[in-house]
Amino acid sequence: MEHHTVPTTVLWDIDGTLVMNASSPGNLYHLALERAVGRDLALRVGHQHGRTDAGLIAEHVRAHDFDDALIPTVSAHLRDLTDERSRAGDHRRPAPGARELVQRFATLGWRNGLLTGNSEHRARVKLRGAGFDLEAFDWVHSFFGDEEVDRAGVTGRAASALAGERAVIVGDTPRDGEAADAAGIPFLAVATGVYDVEALRSTSAVAVARDLVQDVQLVEEAIAALPALRPTR
Repeated sequence: MEHHTVPTTVLWDIDGTLVMNASSPGNLYHLALERAVGRDLALRVGHQHGRTDAGLIAEHVRAHDFDDALIPTVSAHLRDLTDERSRAGDHRRPAPGARELVQRFATLGWRNGLLTGNSEHRARVKLRGAGFDLEAFDWVHSFFGDEEVDRAGVTGRAASALAGERAVIVGDTPRDGEAADAAGIPFLAVATGVYDVEALRSTSAVAVARDLVQDVQLVEEAIAALPALRPTR
C-alpha cells in the first residue's frame, strides 16, 4: 500500500475506542464531587458518552447549584480517585485489536496521538492499565479535555496544530464525529462503544468499523486514502 509523504497523525479517542468502557461510567465524577463537599449527594447527572472531563465536572457541580470555583477541587479529587482505583487493580480492558493496530501504525511511520475528553494523567493511567505501550503514543501531538467544556474545543486545537498534515479522529460516538466536523478533521468510527454500526453510519464517518480486528484493513485503507488537512488562515 502506498502512503502519503506528509506526516500522518491518528488521533485516538480512549473510552470505547482504545479501551472498553467502564461498567459504571460517570460514577467517578459524582464521587469526586462528594469528596469535594464532604458529604453524600443525590446523583443528578447521567453519564453522556463523548463528553470531556471538564464538561462533566462542570455539569455535576452546577446540577447541585455549587459555585464554579469548586471545579478545580473536584478535578483534583477525580485524579486521586483514578489513581486509587488503578492501584486497587481496577483496570480497563483493551478494545479488540487496539494495541496491535497502534503498533502497526507506528511501524508505518504514522503518529499515534490522542484526542480524548480525559486529562493527560487519566489517559496515561487508563492506557497503562490496559497494557498499552505508552511510548507508542506521540504525547506532543495529543489533545486533552480536562480544560475544555466542549469537545469541539479540543478538536479545534488539534486542527490548528496539524494544519497541512494528514490527520483523522478515531472514535466510538457521534459526539466524536460532531466535534471532528466542527474542526474540519475526518472522522473514522469504531463500534466498540455504546453505539452500533448503524448508529455510527448516520455520522460523517469516512468509514465505520465493527472493531479493530474484523475491519482492520478497512481502517488502514481509509486513513491512507485521506488528503492532508487544509492549512488554517
